[in-house]
Amino acid sequence: MSRIGKMPIELPKGVNVDIKGSEVVVKGSKGSLSQFIPEGMEVKVENNVLQVERPNDERQNRALHGLTRALINNMVLGVSEGFTRKLVVEGVGYRAEMKGKNLVLNVGYSHPVEMVPPPNIEFNVENRGKDITVTGIDKQVLGEVCANIRKTRPPEPYKGKGIRYEDEHVRRKAGKAGKV
Repeated sequence: MSRIGKMPIELPKGVNVDIKGSEVVVKGSKGSLSQFIPEGMEVKVENNVLQVERPNDERQNRALHGLTRALINNMVLGVSEGFTRKLVVEGVGYRAEMKGKNLVLNVGYSHPVEMVPPPNIEFNVENRGKDITVTGIDKQVLGEVCANIRKTRPPEPYKGKGIRYEDEHVRRKAGKAGKV
């Protein structure tokens, strides 16, 4: 039995789950998310507890069991609490700023890079343009947006300049030995 797949999902107050065939729709205080589940997986809601069951112990169904449960759990957490990811901008002259709802990055190019947020994603810039906070209800989209922000100028190993995640450690290199 899948250790993750067999764990029940407790639904917080204000979160409603609708199961329409192979689509699961989760509605909460922060918004609404939907996900198509693989055929064969069965989702049941009883007494504010959601349970995912698989039809048999075939290898494919065992793999999809934990995945389905994790996706639904992320939707429940997203519509009730939301997700947050922080990025740090390091480097002389590197900064981020808000232009309406858009994020504008000045990271050493001849032009500023403007990022438009997808639906249900918000940007916030703090600490004089050095800290970027990305919040949203869809964990998958949030991760993709953060990866695209980081991709505009990934951290380099010699001076550490670039955009990195808050908890990311950049391994530094020594560089040239220089003349003695």
